[in-house]
Amino acid sequence: MDPDLSQLDEALDSAGVDGYLLDAASTDADQRYLSGFDAPDPFYTLYDGDTHLLVSSLEYGRARTESRADTVARHAAYEPDDADAEGRAASIPTLAAFLDAHDVNSVLVPPRCPVGTADGLREQGVAVTAEEARGTLTEIRATKTGEEIEHVRDAQAANERAMARTEELIREATVEDGLLHHEGAVLTSERVATAIEIALLREGYALEETIVACGADAADPHDRGSGPLRAGEPIIVDVFPRDKASNYHGDLTRTFTKGDPGERVREWYDLTHEAQRAALDAIEPGTTGAAVHDAVCDVYEDAGEPTLRDDPEAETGFIHGTGHGVGLDVHELPSVSAGGRELEPGHVITVEPGLYDPAVGGVRIEDLVVVTADGYESLTDYPKALVVE
Repeated sequence: MDPDLSQLDEALDSAGVDGYLLDAASTDADQRYLSGFDAPDPFYTLYDGDTHLLVSSLEYGRARTESRADTVARHAAYEPDDADAEGRAASIPTLAAFLDAHDVNSVLVPPRCPVGTADGLREQGVAVTAEEARGTLTEIRATKTGEEIEHVRDAQAANERAMARTEELIREATVEDGLLHHEGAVLTSERVATAIEIALLREGYALEETIVACGADAADPHDRGSGPLRAGEPIIVDVFPRDKASNYHGDLTRTFTKGDPGERVREWYDLTHEAQRAALDAIEPGTTGAAVHDAVCDVYEDAGEPTLRDDPEAETGFIHGTGHGVGLDVHELPSVSAGGRELEPGHVITVEPGLYDPAVGGVRIEDLVVVTADGYESLTDYPKALVVE
């Protein structure tokens, strides 16, 4: 994939600098995007209209064959004569020499550039300008190419197969003394999360965290969940795997119950489904993430449920944004919440309204969609049903 970096060219012209510099490992999504290279240790990427990498000897061979860079150099090519034996991290004088070789005397860096790198370059006579809170590459990554969309689609399809395994476990479970049991043992959040992770690992996907939260745990949107799953209580399952080959993510949430959850949870589920439909109906190019979020708040507030829009200090009800971008990061631009900016074709976003109260539990439904020229296309094809039978 060759990204469109015209916006980065404009940023360099606007800042009046010679190049854009990244100092990060490929776990930094901007680094992975610009360099096209996957390395666990920090390395340097310089963009000056072309893309240049400065890497250790350890990574030099792979960088030449796997990255999308126009040139690749190793530290040794620019180390001062009195430098110690090369390690994995280049010295600041080495980096300054690398920049000088490309006639770069001033650089733009992302908001979270290491302070030591910025200060060290300044001491070497290189002018360093830090970007504002939203880095240009982060903005560029928000609009996905067709290839990127397919990576996300594949991740979401694998995600759905793992979610089906979750539903299968709950369906097969028996209820004993109010707790779910499976194959002779109590079915816990941890057991279900492990089953999800194993299913995804077998397909080449990695998971750092998974949410399987039951009852009061589900009332905290980011509680990972722990302990036994209980009959009649809502179980929020939120799974966001990363493809180990492409590094793109999926994101999917469903809420399940084993047995009758009671009238209040059923009402919440139906209302949340209605709120999600309202959000989806609002999605089209030119509308804003804030407007999509407002559509959800309208549904909840009309039903008498608290929202942060109505009460910024609310601790129950709808207490988060409607969604976020998904790509190389599981949370990235654009924002689908208060203050969310204009949506454009190629934006891949979640739509995940929910309601929360420790006295009741939590309900959340999340689908992943891509904004198109005339609306949106769903990247999610998993059914929505509260009670697992």
